[in-house]
Formats: sequence, C-alpha cells, structure tokens
Amino acid sequence: MTYELYYWPSIQGRGEYVRLALEEAGADYDDVARSGRGMSEMTRMMEDSETPPFAPPFLKSGKLVIGQTANILLYLGSRHGLAPKADAGRLWVHQLQLTITDLVLEIHDTHHPLGPSLYYEDQRAPAKRRTDEFWSERVPKYLGYFERLLVDRDGNFVTGRRLTYVDLSLFQIVAGLRYAFPKRMDRFERDIPGLIGLHDRIAQRPRIEAYLASDRRIAFNEDGIFRHYKALDI
Repeated sequence: MTYELYYWPSIQGRGEYVRLALEEAGADYDDVARSGRGMSEMTRMMEDSETPPFAPPFLKSGKLVIGQTANILLYLGSRHGLAPKADAGRLWVHQLQLTITDLVLEIHDTHHPLGPSLYYEDQRAPAKRRTDEFWSERVPKYLGYFERLLVDRDGNFVTGRRLTYVDLSLFQIVAGLRYAFPKRMDRFERDIPGLIGLHDRIAQRPRIEAYLASDRRIAFNEDGIFRHYKALDI
C-alpha cells in the first residue's frame, strides 16, 4: 500500500515530521500536493472526506484519513516499528511528540507573535521581543528537558536504545533552529551535547542521509516555520 501525504508543496512545515518518519520506515508514499494532482486534490480531500481534516498535514492510509502531525506519527509509529508496542511506551512517545508540537508553535510565533494573518514586516518589534524571551526562557526549558531525557536513559535515543519518531522530530528541531538562528544556536549548543549528538546520528542513518540529499527534501525557506531573519538572530 502507498500512503498519500497531503501538505503544502513548497515548505517543510509540520509535514516534514511525517516525511522523516515515512523515509526512515522505507514506506512508499505519494507527496500528493507536489505531484500532478497538486493542490486541487488536497483541497478536495479536505472538503469531501467523511472525516475531513481541519488543515494539512494529513495522511490517507487505505480508507483512513488521519490529521494532525502527532496523530499521524502515532499511527505510523505502531505500523513501522518507530514506537514501543506496549501501551505505556506508545503513549509516552506520543506525549513527547505533543510536547514537540508545543515547541513548534512557539518557534513559529517568534516571527509571527501577533498572528499568521500579518506579515513579519508588520510585527518586527513584537517579534524581536518574543524571540528574545524564547531564547532566554523557552529554548532552555524545552531543549533542556529533552537533553535530560537523553542523559537519564544513557542511550543513543530519547527513550533508550531504540529509535522512535520522536528522535526524528528532534533532528528536525535542531536542524531548523540552526537554519533560523545560526548565531543563537551556535552559542546554545554547548548546553545540549546530547541533542547535537542525536541530530548527527540521525543524519547518518542510511535512509535519512539519502533523503536529505534528494529533491524530496524541501529546502528551508522564509515561508515555513523555521525562518531566518537577521534582526532576530543576534
């Protein structure tokens, strides 16, 4: 079976967390909005499905239509060995992914603190204030939490010796922060050696390495969640 992934065709965004899981699993998938059927098919699915998703990303698996990044990963993790089999472990990994979801929203709000309907240029001063607070308070809280998990479990991955989709998502967080805030991230990385090591190990996994070198990996850009604005990176 070939999965159908529906997400915006020109940005990594929240869909990238799903792509990384599909790539690591070696799963067959069609990134629909980037194919010939394009955006019209994605719009049709949002209007005609019996269980219409609120917004992309969403995944079609057979007759199932699954929305929300963490929910999609919960489904894929169980099917492709990217999450523990027991309920306790599976829900723990899902809980961690929901925490990453919160972090992703805060990253987005560094450049759009007043809302996504306004351009960044319309909210420069609030964005600067929000970014300063994000790096002084929120980044140490979030990344420090995941760093402690890695240290406490004394393993290569957040939950121990086996990779889960949470590790793939944390790879994307590190890569994205390096793109959006290279100066700030360079100063902060000394405090999270475990997460940096995790990022490097994920990047060297054969399927992920091949994906990163392929045209399936959309480049970071100033339309996605991770955006580089020089005024915010000082």
